Amino acid sequence: MSKRLAGRVALVTGASSGIGEATALALAEQGARVAISARRRDRLDALAQQLEELGAQPLVLIADLRDEAEAQRIVQETERHYGRLDILVNNAGVMYLEPVAEADLGRWRQMLELNVLGLIAATQAALAGMMARGDGHVVNIASTAGRIANATSAAYSATKFGVVGFSEALRKEVYKHGIRVSVIEPGVVETELREHIGHAATQQAINTWAEGMRQLQSRDVAEAIVFCVTRPAHVNINEILMRPTDQER
Repeated sequence: MSKRLAGRVALVTGASSGIGEATALALAEQGARVAISARRRDRLDALAQQLEELGAQPLVLIADLRDEAEAQRIVQETERHYGRLDILVNNAGVMYLEPVAEADLGRWRQMLELNVLGLIAATQAALAGMMARGDGHVVNIASTAGRIANATSAAYSATKFGVVGFSEALRKEVYKHGIRVSVIEPGVVETELREHIGHAATQQAINTWAEGMRQLQSRDVAEAIVFCVTRPAHVNINEILMRPTDQER
């Protein structure tokens, strides 16, 4: 069977676990060369070994994308190493949930810096090369929290509503250059993301709610991303909203 992404180069942020890890593997299975970025070197090195076995020629990039210079650097290093960047998957993010009245604004600031500004900085850095080639695909990972805001998710929803809005505005700016933009909005996924929550009562409530359903798996989201980036050049899947069958809101 032919590899649908043979010759393509992808960069996946937040690749040390969960959706990012699964996406890197899924892209590699389709023949892409894959750069992976996160803060945890040990996890990235382990993933790189798996990618090597798939022939993905991985590039490991340790970075904290709360720093916009770091977000730009990983794009530049990817382009320098492979000579191009075709697919950028902006997956890095955290989820700090707590009531507004009790919020740690320092943590919320870090979440905004990573979930929104880091994503924007990486995207901006990727655009020059994509525009010069008249080709490229930016995939941004949002959430159902970017569609429906609930108590204790005020700042997290603000970041994910922001990602959805940014993605649509970006699409309208770059489509004439042959660049596609997709935003993926998963519901409950069984990953370590909920470990970030930080507010004990909220974390317990969210875990109890999530554990009462058949949760999405990281691979489910990765396969949605692969679907987007393997469509013919004239097809842009702008948005995928996906929930577990058991999830109502």
